[in-house]
Amino acid sequence: MIDIDLQYKQSKALISNATEILYGGAAGGGKSHLMRAAAIYWCMSIPNLQVYIFRRKFPDLWKNHMEGPTSFPQMLAELVDAGYCKINLSKNYIEFYNGAKILLCHCQHEKDRFDYQGAEIHVLMVDELTTFTETIYRYLRGRVRLGGLKLDGEWDGFFPRIINSANPGGVGHNWVKQTWIDIQPPYQIARVTKAEGGMLRQFIPALLEDNPALTKNDPEYEDRLEGLGNEALVSAMRHGDWDIVAGGMFDDVWQRERHIIRPFAVPASWRIDRSFDWGSSKPFSVGWWAESDGTNATMHDGTVRSFPRGTLFRIAEWYGWNGKANEGSKLLAREIAEGIVQRENAMGIYYRVEPGPADSSIFTNEDGHCIADEMLVYNVMWEPANKAPGTRKSGWELMRRGFKATLQSPMESPGLIIFENCVQFIRTVPTLTRLERDPDDIDTTSEDHIADETRYRLLQNYHEEGTVQITGW
Repeated sequence: MIDIDLQYKQSKALISNATEILYGGAAGGGKSHLMRAAAIYWCMSIPNLQVYIFRRKFPDLWKNHMEGPTSFPQMLAELVDAGYCKINLSKNYIEFYNGAKILLCHCQHEKDRFDYQGAEIHVLMVDELTTFTETIYRYLRGRVRLGGLKLDGEWDGFFPRIINSANPGGVGHNWVKQTWIDIQPPYQIARVTKAEGGMLRQFIPALLEDNPALTKNDPEYEDRLEGLGNEALVSAMRHGDWDIVAGGMFDDVWQRERHIIRPFAVPASWRIDRSFDWGSSKPFSVGWWAESDGTNATMHDGTVRSFPRGTLFRIAEWYGWNGKANEGSKLLAREIAEGIVQRENAMGIYYRVEPGPADSSIFTNEDGHCIADEMLVYNVMWEPANKAPGTRKSGWELMRRGFKATLQSPMESPGLIIFENCVQFIRTVPTLTRLERDPDDIDTTSEDHIADETRYRLLQNYHEEGTVQITGW
């Protein structure tokens, strides 16, 4: 217990006054080991405490926490021999002499969350939170309560408690980043609203330096991280950079300082149109685009630049969400159309905007009505997006090509450039992850609505008889 005690007492993540903590960042920071140490320490100290440790999949749970030299069986070996606790392998829990328990849990599918409907969770530990959906996490957080457990002395007010760990990336990257990293500086503690659970929330960066045992036993591990071969991957895994997704679709072609530009007046000869991805319970996305015809443009600072003909600028957007990652605003089609007209008038481009591509689902007739017709009432017109077989992957390739062209200096091919006011594009698109079973595609469970709408626009002029041509812009 001496080693566990020291690990507990020295950890900023576990002595914090916050009650909903994200301890996340670099790979190798010892986050999972810290969870085990804290769970053991608290269970030995507090009779009848219930600690739930989650991984998304059971094989990952087992390999991470029940195998290896720092696993639960190894950490508890002396306590088991002394009769202070026992490990129930058939029911996946560890029970201590004082009635406290550590329950080893998984929740792979969203429907599995209901398996914990009656749980009384005093301490919730979610390992690798970015592999979870927000729906699962919110439900589990709703099971966190003291119930009949009475605490006094040093533990009064310390529980219930949530400790999460995470590396950048994964299906939950965007909602985790929005919930902890974007709201306030690291280490700062703030009580969130009742709608957000009402707990004291804190983000504590995890660094490789936080795990001296690893750096001592394996001093070359840092070199292996630096040698991953991809600057973005190194930034995410070595330094815990949350603006980068390790293994993302665009991480090797996206550079914030090159792809984001301050808004400027769009030349009168450039084409302006818009694209649309429909959503109700999920977000909808409207993007306004300006396409260079090769004529010069005056930048915000007064300098004059020329861009290759066909370079696309995302000049504005409207993201239909309710402020929570991947949740829609549930606006009606006519309300969206009315909002589009209002925004185009406010931007002074109403008479310049030409119809652009929209999700083909809006043209589907149901009982003689379709979403496209509802929007036409406000003179908002669309063209069906090209969704022929193969166009999804080809669209991502076109996005990658546009991003890569923008990195050239001087630019020789049409690029893809984003105005800095398009904050939702910047939040969601650069961090999109590849589909594990098909790396040429994006994980459809991620927040990909703006990416889809962008893909529609890029594909607009590059198809022939249902086959995408990607030989050039």
